[in-house]
Amino acid sequence: MKLTKIKNKEKLLKPAREKKQITYKGTLIWLLADFSAETLQARREWHDILKVMKGKSLQPRLLYPARLSFRFEGEIKNFTDKQKLREFSNTKPALQKILKELL
Repeated sequence: MKLTKIKNKEKLLKPAREKKQITYKGTLIWLLADFSAETLQARREWHDILKVMKGKSLQPRLLYPARLSFRFEGEIKNFTDKQKLREFSNTKPALQKILKELL
């Protein structure tokens, strides 16, 4: 569904985030993904890191809404923000070398 007016979009997304379903013009709508401006911006912030990790075969994934997941030393790691990734990479020299310019 594409909404042209920002007011309508936010009016619909707020209750949808809370309930996961809304009624719009008498029709029940289930929203499975939130692509609000805030969510899209948060997902864009991971773009450069994802690109570098793909090149190093770390199998990165961007989980909903904006969480980075990748495989490192046989384990799957998840991070909600760059600060937590930076703290983790400081303890792993190999990862720190890969991400040195991005963090």
